[in-house]
Amino acid sequence: MTDIKITERPEQATAAIRGQVPMAGLADFFAHAFSDIMAALQKQGVQPVGPPFGKYYGQPGALVNVEAGFPVPGIIDPAGNVVPGHLPAGRVVEATHVGSFDTLANTYADVESFFTDHKLKPREVMWENYLADPETEQSPENARTQICWPVD
Repeated sequence: MTDIKITERPEQATAAIRGQVPMAGLADFFAHAFSDIMAALQKQGVQPVGPPFGKYYGQPGALVNVEAGFPVPGIIDPAGNVVPGHLPAGRVVEATHVGSFDTLANTYADVESFFTDHKLKPREVMWENYLADPETEQSPENARTQICWPVD
């Protein structure tokens, strides 16, 4: 069973790129977005204050409404397709998935059971923090993805 907890988070400023992306194109979208965002931040003299994230709007279908970004210390200046944004404040259900993205659905199933067991209503927008990226982690089984899902 996945370790799941409820936390209280403050609003966090972000630098991000948003898109409508086919599920099969997510890895490429993230790779390009993270590279473009880091270049824009470097030009502004801004350093991320946490790991990269993927913010998801609603349930994915053929297309995923997604935002890729980094938390930053304050509001950035827009630069091309890189825009300021935020991760919302409030109560958040958190779970850390350890392993490849291939088994991430198992952790999501545990989170959804947690919602039911605790009578929580998940919000439409949620995000994943990529604590140890499967693309760069030497062993995919050591990759860590933190699921953060705000609840009412």
